[in-house]
Amino acid sequence: MSSIITDRIHAAAVPHVGPGGVPGLIALALRGEDESLVALGNLDVEPGRPARRDSLFRITSTTKPITAAETLALVGEGLISLEEPVDRLLPELAGRRVLRRPDGPLEDTVPAVRAITTRDLLTFTFGFGMVLEMFTAPEPWPVVAAEQQLGLATLGPPDPSVPPDPDTWISRLGSMPLLAQPGERWMYNTGAAVLGVLLSRAARAPLGEVLRTRLFDPLGMRDTGFWTDQTGRLATAYRPSQDGLLSCDPPAGGWSRPPAFPDAAAGLVSTVDDLAAFARMLVVGGRGPSGVPVLSPELVRAMTSDQLTPAQKDRGGLGHGFFDGRSWGFCQAVYDSGAYGWDGGFGTSWLVDPARELVVIVLTQRMFESPATPQLHRDIQAAAYAAI
Repeated sequence: MSSIITDRIHAAAVPHVGPGGVPGLIALALRGEDESLVALGNLDVEPGRPARRDSLFRITSTTKPITAAETLALVGEGLISLEEPVDRLLPELAGRRVLRRPDGPLEDTVPAVRAITTRDLLTFTFGFGMVLEMFTAPEPWPVVAAEQQLGLATLGPPDPSVPPDPDTWISRLGSMPLLAQPGERWMYNTGAAVLGVLLSRAARAPLGEVLRTRLFDPLGMRDTGFWTDQTGRLATAYRPSQDGLLSCDPPAGGWSRPPAFPDAAAGLVSTVDDLAAFARMLVVGGRGPSGVPVLSPELVRAMTSDQLTPAQKDRGGLGHGFFDGRSWGFCQAVYDSGAYGWDGGFGTSWLVDPARELVVIVLTQRMFESPATPQLHRDIQAAAYAAI
Protein backbone atom coordinates (compact mmCIF):
# COMPACT_ATOMS: atom_id res chain seq x y z
CA MET A 1 0.00 0.00 0.00
CA SER A 2 2.81 2.46 0.85
CA SER A 3 4.37 2.05 -2.60
CA ILE A 4 1.01 2.73 -4.26
CA ILE A 5 0.50 5.89 -2.20
CA THR A 6 4.07 7.02 -2.88
CA ASP A 7 3.64 6.60 -6.63
CA ARG A 8 0.37 8.53 -6.64
CA ILE A 9 1.70 11.36 -4.50
CA HIS A 10 4.79 11.61 -6.69
CA ALA A 11 2.67 11.79 -9.82
CA ALA A 12 0.45 14.47 -8.24
CA ALA A 13 3.40 16.55 -7.02
CA VAL A 14 5.71 16.55 -10.06
CA PRO A 15 3.66 19.01 -12.19
CA HIS A 16 3.80 21.60 -9.41
CA VAL A 17 7.58 21.61 -8.87
CA GLY A 18 9.71 23.98 -10.93
CA PRO A 19 9.31 27.38 -12.62
CA GLY A 20 5.87 28.79 -11.95
CA GLY A 21 5.28 26.34 -9.10
CA VAL A 22 7.20 25.56 -5.94
CA PRO A 23 11.01 25.22 -5.82
CA GLY A 24 10.71 22.08 -3.71
CA LEU A 25 8.50 20.05 -1.42
CA ILE A 26 8.36 17.27 1.12
CA ALA A 27 5.17 15.23 1.25
CA LEU A 28 4.47 12.46 3.76
CA ALA A 29 1.44 10.20 4.01
CA LEU A 30 0.98 7.91 7.01
CA ARG A 31 -1.55 5.11 7.32
CA GLY A 32 -1.18 2.88 10.31
CA GLU A 33 2.42 1.66 10.30
CA ASP A 34 2.91 2.43 6.59
CA GLU A 35 4.48 5.66 5.41
CA SER A 36 5.04 7.17 2.00
CA LEU A 37 7.57 9.98 1.54
CA VAL A 38 8.19 12.11 -1.54
CA ALA A 39 10.97 14.73 -1.67
CA LEU A 40 11.29 16.86 -4.81
CA GLY A 41 13.18 19.95 -5.92
CA ASN A 42 15.29 22.31 -3.86
CA LEU A 43 15.13 24.54 -0.81
CA ASP A 44 15.87 27.56 -3.03
CA VAL A 45 14.94 28.66 -6.53
CA GLU A 46 18.54 27.96 -7.50
CA PRO A 47 19.66 24.29 -7.41
CA GLY A 48 22.20 23.28 -4.80
CA ARG A 49 20.25 22.43 -1.65
CA PRO A 50 17.94 19.51 -2.41
CA ALA A 51 14.78 19.12 -0.34
CA ARG A 52 15.38 16.26 2.10
CA ARG A 53 13.43 14.48 4.79
CA ASP A 54 15.11 16.51 7.54
CA SER A 55 14.70 19.88 5.80
CA LEU A 56 13.26 22.66 7.93
CA PHE A 57 10.26 24.80 6.92
CA ARG A 58 8.49 27.75 8.50
CA ILE A 59 5.17 26.12 9.29
CA THR A 60 3.52 29.48 10.24
CA SER A 61 -0.16 28.79 11.02
CA THR A 62 0.35 25.04 11.28
CA THR A 63 1.76 26.21 14.63
CA LYS A 64 -1.81 26.74 15.84
CA PRO A 65 -2.82 23.08 16.48
CA ILE A 66 0.42 22.62 18.44
CA THR A 67 -0.50 25.62 20.58
CA ALA A 68 -3.95 24.15 21.17
CA ALA A 69 -2.44 20.85 22.32
CA GLU A 70 -0.10 22.65 24.71
CA THR A 71 -3.01 24.64 26.12
CA LEU A 72 -4.92 21.44 26.76
CA ALA A 73 -1.85 19.88 28.38
CA LEU A 74 -1.89 22.71 30.93
CA VAL A 75 -5.64 22.24 31.34
CA GLY A 76 -4.89 18.61 32.16
CA GLU A 77 -2.37 19.72 34.78
CA GLY A 78 -4.92 22.03 36.36
CA LEU A 79 -2.89 25.18 35.68
CA ILE A 80 -5.72 26.72 33.64
CA SER A 81 -9.30 25.79 32.79
CA LEU A 82 -11.33 26.21 29.63
CA GLU A 83 -14.09 28.30 31.15
CA GLU A 84 -11.88 30.44 33.41
CA PRO A 85 -11.62 34.15 32.61
CA VAL A 86 -8.09 34.97 31.52
CA ASP A 87 -7.99 38.00 33.83
CA ARG A 88 -6.06 36.11 36.54
CA LEU A 89 -3.05 35.53 34.27
CA LEU A 90 -3.66 38.26 31.71
CA PRO A 91 -4.89 41.27 33.70
CA GLU A 92 -4.06 43.39 30.65
CA LEU A 93 -7.17 41.92 29.00
CA ALA A 94 -9.55 42.59 31.91
CA GLY A 95 -12.31 45.20 31.62
CA ARG A 96 -12.45 45.15 27.83
CA ARG A 97 -14.06 47.82 25.68
CA VAL A 98 -15.60 46.87 22.33
CA LEU A 99 -15.93 48.97 19.20
CA ARG A 100 -19.50 49.84 18.26
CA ARG A 101 -18.45 49.19 14.66
CA PRO A 102 -15.27 47.28 13.80
CA ASP A 103 -14.33 49.97 11.26
CA GLY A 104 -15.22 52.82 13.59
CA PRO A 105 -13.14 55.29 15.66
CA LEU A 106 -11.10 53.72 18.45
CA GLU A 107 -12.82 55.81 21.10
CA ASP A 108 -16.37 54.82 20.05
CA THR A 109 -16.78 51.79 22.31
CA VAL A 110 -19.11 50.01 24.70
CA PRO A 111 -18.21 47.76 27.66
CA ALA A 112 -17.63 44.06 27.05
CA VAL A 113 -20.58 42.01 28.26
CA ARG A 114 -18.31 39.42 29.89
CA ALA A 115 -14.69 38.45 30.42
CA ILE A 116 -12.58 36.57 27.87
CA THR A 117 -12.10 32.85 28.62
CA THR A 118 -9.47 30.33 27.60
CA ARG A 119 -12.11 28.66 25.42
CA ASP A 120 -12.66 31.96 23.58
CA LEU A 121 -8.96 32.09 22.72
CA LEU A 122 -8.89 28.46 21.53
CA THR A 123 -11.96 28.91 19.33
CA PHE A 124 -10.87 32.34 17.98
CA THR A 125 -14.01 33.98 19.37
CA PHE A 126 -12.48 36.30 21.99
CA GLY A 127 -13.25 39.39 19.92
CA PHE A 128 -10.05 40.34 18.08
CA GLY A 129 -8.39 39.01 14.93
CA MET A 130 -8.45 39.00 11.16
CA VAL A 131 -11.69 39.32 9.21
CA LEU A 132 -11.99 39.62 5.44
CA GLU A 133 -13.66 43.04 5.59
CA MET A 134 -10.56 44.72 6.99
CA PHE A 135 -8.57 43.74 3.89
CA THR A 136 -11.20 44.81 1.36
CA ALA A 137 -12.12 48.16 2.95
CA PRO A 138 -11.40 51.23 0.77
CA GLU A 139 -9.64 52.90 3.72
CA PRO A 140 -7.65 51.22 6.52
CA TRP A 141 -9.72 50.62 9.62
CA PRO A 142 -8.48 52.70 12.60
CA VAL A 143 -7.96 49.52 14.63
CA VAL A 144 -5.78 48.01 11.88
CA ALA A 145 -3.67 51.17 11.62
CA ALA A 146 -3.26 51.20 15.42
CA GLU A 147 -2.27 47.52 15.46
CA GLN A 148 0.46 48.20 12.91
CA GLN A 149 1.75 51.23 14.82
CA LEU A 150 1.99 49.14 18.00
CA GLY A 151 4.00 46.44 16.22
CA LEU A 152 1.72 43.57 17.20
CA ALA A 153 2.09 41.76 13.84
CA THR A 154 -1.11 39.80 14.38
CA LEU A 155 -3.27 41.07 11.50
CA GLY A 156 -0.97 39.99 8.67
CA PRO A 157 1.86 37.60 7.79
CA PRO A 158 4.18 36.69 10.67
CA ASP A 159 7.42 38.60 11.04
CA PRO A 160 9.64 37.63 14.02
CA SER A 161 11.54 40.92 13.81
CA VAL A 162 8.49 43.11 14.60
CA PRO A 163 6.68 42.19 17.85
CA PRO A 164 8.13 43.21 21.24
CA ASP A 165 8.59 40.91 24.23
CA PRO A 166 5.47 39.07 25.48
CA ASP A 167 4.73 41.39 28.42
CA THR A 168 4.96 44.48 26.23
CA TRP A 169 2.99 42.77 23.47
CA ILE A 170 0.06 41.82 25.69
CA SER A 171 0.09 45.27 27.30
CA ARG A 172 -0.16 46.91 23.88
CA LEU A 173 -2.92 44.54 22.81
CA GLY A 174 -4.74 45.39 26.04
CA SER A 175 -4.67 49.06 25.08
CA MET A 176 -6.76 48.27 22.00
CA PRO A 177 -10.55 47.86 21.90
CA LEU A 178 -12.01 44.55 20.79
CA LEU A 179 -13.66 44.26 17.39
CA ALA A 180 -16.56 42.19 18.72
CA GLN A 181 -18.00 41.03 22.01
CA PRO A 182 -16.33 37.94 23.52
CA GLY A 183 -17.98 34.82 22.12
CA GLU A 184 -19.82 36.70 19.39
CA ARG A 185 -17.98 35.80 16.19
CA TRP A 186 -14.96 33.92 14.80
CA MET A 187 -11.90 36.05 14.00
CA TYR A 188 -8.65 34.57 12.77
CA ASN A 189 -5.18 34.28 14.28
CA THR A 190 -4.82 36.54 17.33
CA GLY A 191 -6.37 34.10 19.81
CA ALA A 192 -3.46 31.69 19.36
CA ALA A 193 -0.88 34.46 19.85
CA VAL A 194 -2.56 35.44 23.14
CA LEU A 195 -2.51 31.80 24.22
CA GLY A 196 1.28 31.84 24.00
CA VAL A 197 1.47 34.56 26.67
CA LEU A 198 -1.15 32.78 28.78
CA LEU A 199 0.73 29.47 28.67
CA SER A 200 4.03 31.05 29.60
CA ARG A 201 2.53 32.78 32.62
CA ALA A 202 0.53 29.72 33.69
CA ALA A 203 3.61 27.47 33.61
CA ARG A 204 5.96 30.22 34.84
CA ALA A 205 8.47 29.54 32.06
CA PRO A 206 9.30 30.86 28.59
CA LEU A 207 6.94 29.53 25.94
CA GLY A 208 9.65 27.56 24.15
CA GLU A 209 10.46 25.74 27.38
CA VAL A 210 6.77 25.06 28.07
CA LEU A 211 6.39 23.46 24.64
CA ARG A 212 9.62 21.50 24.91
CA THR A 213 8.86 19.86 28.24
CA ARG A 214 5.20 18.98 27.60
CA LEU A 215 5.15 18.23 23.87
CA PHE A 216 8.41 18.28 21.97
CA ASP A 217 10.53 16.07 24.24
CA PRO A 218 7.82 13.46 24.93
CA LEU A 219 7.03 13.21 21.20
CA GLY A 220 10.63 13.34 19.96
CA MET A 221 10.03 16.61 18.07
CA ARG A 222 13.70 17.58 18.19
CA ASP A 223 13.71 20.02 15.30
CA THR A 224 10.64 22.11 16.16
CA GLY A 225 11.11 25.56 17.69
CA PHE A 226 10.72 29.29 17.22
CA TRP A 227 14.11 29.58 15.52
CA THR A 228 16.94 27.42 14.26
CA ASP A 229 20.70 27.67 14.02
CA GLN A 230 20.62 24.88 11.39
CA THR A 231 20.12 27.38 8.60
CA GLY A 232 21.64 25.05 6.01
CA ARG A 233 18.54 22.89 6.43
CA LEU A 234 16.04 25.79 6.34
CA ALA A 235 14.21 26.51 3.09
CA THR A 236 14.16 30.04 1.70
CA ALA A 237 10.65 31.50 1.97
CA TYR A 238 9.19 32.94 -1.25
CA ARG A 239 6.16 34.98 -2.21
CA PRO A 240 4.73 34.86 -5.75
CA SER A 241 4.68 38.02 -7.87
CA GLN A 242 4.23 39.01 -11.49
CA ASP A 243 8.01 38.73 -11.80
CA GLY A 244 8.13 35.21 -10.37
CA LEU A 245 9.03 34.08 -6.88
CA LEU A 246 10.62 36.71 -4.66
CA SER A 247 12.51 35.83 -1.50
CA CYS A 248 10.74 37.11 1.62
CA ASP A 249 12.92 35.41 4.23
CA PRO A 250 16.32 33.81 3.57
CA PRO A 251 17.74 31.01 5.74
CA ALA A 252 19.73 33.56 7.75
CA GLY A 253 16.65 35.78 8.15
CA GLY A 254 13.98 36.19 10.80
CA TRP A 255 13.84 32.57 11.94
CA SER A 256 17.61 32.19 12.44
CA ARG A 257 17.71 33.84 15.89
CA PRO A 258 15.55 33.77 19.03
CA PRO A 259 12.58 36.14 18.59
CA ALA A 260 11.60 38.66 21.24
CA PHE A 261 8.03 37.37 20.94
CA PRO A 262 7.58 33.60 20.47
CA ASP A 263 4.51 33.65 18.23
CA ALA A 264 2.18 30.82 19.23
CA ALA A 265 -0.03 31.61 16.23
CA ALA A 266 2.53 31.30 13.42
CA GLY A 267 6.10 31.23 14.72
CA LEU A 268 7.42 27.66 14.56
CA VAL A 269 9.83 25.94 12.21
CA SER A 270 9.58 22.16 11.93
CA THR A 271 10.19 19.03 9.86
CA VAL A 272 7.86 16.50 8.30
CA ASP A 273 8.81 13.85 10.88
CA ASP A 274 8.14 16.15 13.83
CA LEU A 275 4.71 17.03 12.46
CA ALA A 276 4.05 13.34 11.86
CA ALA A 277 4.92 12.57 15.50
CA PHE A 278 2.45 15.23 16.63
CA ALA A 279 -0.26 13.77 14.37
CA ARG A 280 0.35 10.22 15.62
CA MET A 281 -0.13 11.38 19.20
CA LEU A 282 -3.59 12.72 18.36
CA VAL A 283 -4.59 9.67 16.29
CA VAL A 284 -3.88 7.29 19.19
CA GLY A 285 -5.80 9.40 21.68
CA GLY A 286 -3.06 11.53 23.22
CA ARG A 287 -0.27 9.03 23.90
CA GLY A 288 3.39 9.56 23.03
CA PRO A 289 5.62 6.96 21.34
CA SER A 290 6.47 5.32 24.67
CA GLY A 291 2.83 5.15 25.69
CA VAL A 292 3.16 7.99 28.16
CA PRO A 293 0.02 10.17 28.04
CA VAL A 294 0.53 13.66 26.63
CA LEU A 295 -3.19 14.54 26.49
CA SER A 296 -6.22 12.71 27.77
CA PRO A 297 -8.52 11.13 25.14
CA GLU A 298 -11.25 13.52 26.28
CA LEU A 299 -9.10 16.57 25.58
CA VAL A 300 -8.05 15.19 22.19
CA ARG A 301 -11.73 14.76 21.29
CA ALA A 302 -12.47 18.32 22.33
CA MET A 303 -9.55 19.70 20.30
CA THR A 304 -10.61 17.81 17.18
CA SER A 305 -14.39 18.38 17.25
CA ASP A 306 -16.64 21.29 16.28
CA GLN A 307 -16.57 24.00 18.95
CA LEU A 308 -18.47 26.81 17.17
CA THR A 309 -22.13 27.75 17.34
CA PRO A 310 -24.05 28.45 14.12
CA ALA A 311 -24.19 32.15 15.08
CA GLN A 312 -20.40 32.33 15.47
CA LYS A 313 -19.91 30.76 12.05
CA ASP A 314 -22.53 32.97 10.41
CA ARG A 315 -20.49 36.07 11.28
CA GLY A 316 -17.04 34.52 10.86
CA GLY A 317 -14.68 33.09 8.31
CA LEU A 318 -12.22 34.45 5.80
CA GLY A 319 -14.51 34.93 2.84
CA HIS A 320 -17.80 33.57 1.51
CA GLY A 321 -18.14 29.84 2.02
CA PHE A 322 -15.24 29.60 4.47
CA PHE A 323 -17.23 27.29 6.73
CA ASP A 324 -18.75 25.18 3.96
CA GLY A 325 -17.90 21.59 4.79
CA ARG A 326 -15.97 22.49 7.91
CA SER A 327 -16.07 24.23 11.25
CA TRP A 328 -13.47 25.02 13.92
CA GLY A 329 -12.22 23.05 16.89
CA PHE A 330 -9.40 24.32 19.07
CA CYS A 331 -6.98 26.32 16.86
CA GLN A 332 -7.70 24.22 13.76
CA ALA A 333 -10.34 23.33 11.22
CA VAL A 334 -12.54 20.29 11.70
CA TYR A 335 -14.22 18.88 8.61
CA ASP A 336 -17.62 17.31 8.13
CA SER A 337 -15.78 14.09 7.16
CA GLY A 338 -14.24 13.86 10.64
CA ALA A 339 -10.78 14.94 9.49
CA TYR A 340 -9.01 17.90 11.05
CA GLY A 341 -5.91 20.03 10.51
CA TRP A 342 -4.69 23.41 9.37
CA ASP A 343 -2.43 25.04 6.81
CA GLY A 344 0.47 27.46 7.11
CA GLY A 345 0.37 30.46 4.79
CA PHE A 346 4.08 30.18 3.97
CA GLY A 347 3.36 26.92 2.14
CA THR A 348 2.50 24.04 4.48
CA SER A 349 -0.51 21.82 5.13
CA TRP A 350 -1.24 19.25 7.84
CA LEU A 351 -4.29 16.98 7.64
CA VAL A 352 -5.34 14.11 9.93
CA ASP A 353 -8.22 11.73 9.14
CA PRO A 354 -8.63 9.44 12.17
CA ALA A 355 -11.43 7.37 10.65
CA ARG A 356 -9.10 6.28 7.83
CA GLU A 357 -5.96 6.42 10.00
CA LEU A 358 -4.51 8.74 7.37
CA VAL A 359 -2.14 11.67 7.87
CA VAL A 360 -1.01 13.85 4.95
CA ILE A 361 1.69 16.50 5.45
CA VAL A 362 2.95 18.78 2.68
CA LEU A 363 5.81 21.23 3.23
CA THR A 364 6.78 23.85 0.65
CA GLN A 365 8.31 27.32 0.79
CA ARG A 366 5.86 29.19 -1.49
CA MET A 367 3.48 31.59 0.27
CA PHE A 368 -0.24 31.06 -0.28
CA GLU A 369 -2.00 33.61 -2.48
CA SER A 370 -5.42 33.31 -0.81
CA PRO A 371 -7.01 31.69 2.27
CA ALA A 372 -7.87 28.65 0.12
CA THR A 373 -5.56 25.64 0.20
CA PRO A 374 -3.45 25.70 -3.01
CA GLN A 375 -4.09 23.14 -5.72
CA LEU A 376 -0.75 21.41 -5.08
CA HIS A 377 -1.75 20.50 -1.53
CA ARG A 378 -5.25 19.44 -2.56
CA ASP A 379 -3.84 17.25 -5.35
CA ILE A 380 -1.49 15.45 -2.97
CA GLN A 381 -4.24 14.93 -0.39
CA ALA A 382 -6.57 13.62 -3.11
CA ALA A 383 -3.86 11.26 -4.36
CA ALA A 384 -3.40 9.81 -0.88
CA TYR A 385 -7.13 9.29 -0.46
CA ALA A 386 -7.45 7.73 -3.89
CA ALA A 387 -4.69 5.23 -3.13
CA ILE A 388 -6.51 3.87 -0.08
